[in-house]
Amino acid sequence: MTETPVDDVRRKAIVMSGTGGIWQVRASDGDTLDISMRGRLKKGEDGLKLTVGDSVMLDQEAPGGSWAIAEIVPRKSQLARRMPGGGHGERIVAANVDQVMIVFAAAKPEPHVRMLDRFLVIAEGNALEPRIVINKIDLVDEDAARERFKDYTAAGYSLNFTSVKKQIGLTELHAVLAGRTSVLSGPSGVGKSSLLNGMYPGLNLRVGEISESVNKGRHTTVGAVMHPLPDDGFVVDTPGLREVGMWGMPSEHLDACFPEFRDLIDQCRFADCTHLIEPDCAVREAVAASQISSERYESYAKLRGELAETEKKWATMKTGSYDAKKRGR
Repeated sequence: MTETPVDDVRRKAIVMSGTGGIWQVRASDGDTLDISMRGRLKKGEDGLKLTVGDSVMLDQEAPGGSWAIAEIVPRKSQLARRMPGGGHGERIVAANVDQVMIVFAAAKPEPHVRMLDRFLVIAEGNALEPRIVINKIDLVDEDAARERFKDYTAAGYSLNFTSVKKQIGLTELHAVLAGRTSVLSGPSGVGKSSLLNGMYPGLNLRVGEISESVNKGRHTTVGAVMHPLPDDGFVVDTPGLREVGMWGMPSEHLDACFPEFRDLIDQCRFADCTHLIEPDCAVREAVAASQISSERYESYAKLRGELAETEKKWATMKTGSYDAKKRGR
């Protein structure tokens, strides 16, 4: 008896976008389908919540019938952040990502390096390669822009300086995206969609204007959307984020998310050094000797305090919930 080939009853696909329970997927043969999930997956029985970038297996309801998402293939990576509004838990931005392109504008809106540090920590905490893109350098002096972000070059990050208007740096950035799955993230209004349109005109992404009154971009991307690129890569365009939170990272692991700290951590006197108050701290000594940027260190100290405060908050709530259950017996 001849067995039916698996491909006749199942297809592999990648999730490109999704709203209202309907997901757009790109099958391995190039077909684009709008489909739903099987009921078991909707309930999250396997512990996974479907997201853009997921590889999935599709089943056909009946010969010649419609297709449905029947299985989520285990992820090789994911980009996650804390639920907006300080909520408990994480929100998966995209799955199976190779790199995170963190886009900031050189001006309009004015770049805030503390927010850039948050984006970098989220990428590092997800074990993803981050790359910094400074866009709109036509609005400033390029040498001044490079000087402003020199701390990140010193820390070991790769930087691209770009301008869609003057066609600066687009070829180099295009080469970085080729053949890889990349997430473009960053604040609203920094020109993520314009960059993609500049490199891949066929995408025709909607571009918003900058609100001069508040110097913040209006959101033009409603949810994360994955786009196939002509050079075998994919890029995930994400909504501009005005709130960047970390989730699930113990405060004692934050120092490893700062590349310039890593070679110094084991040189501190105490194995559990927080790099805040302890004597003989190699990190603080490097800051004092101007070997590590004081601004980057200040970002670390602020983030460390926030993480510790969050841990304390959730520990208190967990204890309170436990005590309430005991009293209710």
